[in-house]
Amino acid sequence: MNVNKNIRAQEYKGTRILLFCLLLTCIFFCQVSANTKNADLKESSALQIYLPREVAIKDSTIKLGQVSIIRGEASLVAKAGEIALGQISMPGQKIIIDRPIVLNRLTCNGIPASQVELSGAEKITIKRQEQVIKGSEFIELASEFLKENLPAGSICQLDPLQIPKDFTIPKQGKDVKFVPHLAKSSSANLAKVQIVALQDGKQIEVSEVMFRLKYNCRQAVTLVDIPAGATISPENIKIENTVSNYPEPDQWMPPYGLTAKRRLPANNVLQPYMLSQAKSEIIIKRNQNIMIRIESSGLLVTATGKAIQDGRAGEYVKVRNIDSQRIILARVDEDGTVEPVL
Repeated sequence: MNVNKNIRAQEYKGTRILLFCLLLTCIFFCQVSANTKNADLKESSALQIYLPREVAIKDSTIKLGQVSIIRGEASLVAKAGEIALGQISMPGQKIIIDRPIVLNRLTCNGIPASQVELSGAEKITIKRQEQVIKGSEFIELASEFLKENLPAGSICQLDPLQIPKDFTIPKQGKDVKFVPHLAKSSSANLAKVQIVALQDGKQIEVSEVMFRLKYNCRQAVTLVDIPAGATISPENIKIENTVSNYPEPDQWMPPYGLTAKRRLPANNVLQPYMLSQAKSEIIIKRNQNIMIRIESSGLLVTATGKAIQDGRAGEYVKVRNIDSQRIILARVDEDGTVEPVL
């Protein structure tokens, strides 16, 4: 009897253990199932947002939909995509948005963080899609324009004085047009080109390029030493072509026939202040007897006089009247006679 009782007790105990194990297994699978359902529910209701490291946008206003990839329920995606994250106000500006800022903006717009799953970068660097026009490109454009619109035909060289600053253009609207034109300059050896940038017909920038001009000119150079008072001629000078900072004077001519004011050494470039007009030949000389002529209304009166000083044609000299011994002032005519100044 005791043996049977022990066997039955052991069978009962084994049955209880088996039932307990079955109960634990059921609880485990129920919990796994519940967790899976919760995960599936959470996944289906979550807003999944992927953040890239860097992105360039067309507009100046930053919206979440422009700088991230958003998945989830359609209405929620549309709402999140319109959330503003900031404004780009300056050319070349970069704005950094991190995950806390994104979650904060979502929460402020009625989308709690519990419904959002973020992935990708921790921070986004955002900039605007822009086109940079280098200062060297402005110089090239201004040079080509100036070559076609030279203010003087003798200009042979254009030297830009400085490089303009780079110009940044937002890539929005229509293409940008650059319209160059000549502006007034303060000197004959300077030229200023203004370049106006137009976008959608509106002026968005003006850049200026200043050039120093060089001119083709002629100059007279001495071939030999020229003494003071000597006449300039093809035998003692030569005419050379040169490049100058200033244009050649109007009606420039070789200085033939002029006289040297001082001694001019060889290989010296002649300047206007070194030369003077050649004086005409002396027609009457001091103490020379000359004829004094007075002609008026067809009446000619003559007298004999003596020159007190040398005289050239057109000059005024003092003359003594031989008959009256009176000293008068008279103009020398080309024929050697003199005419009193009345």
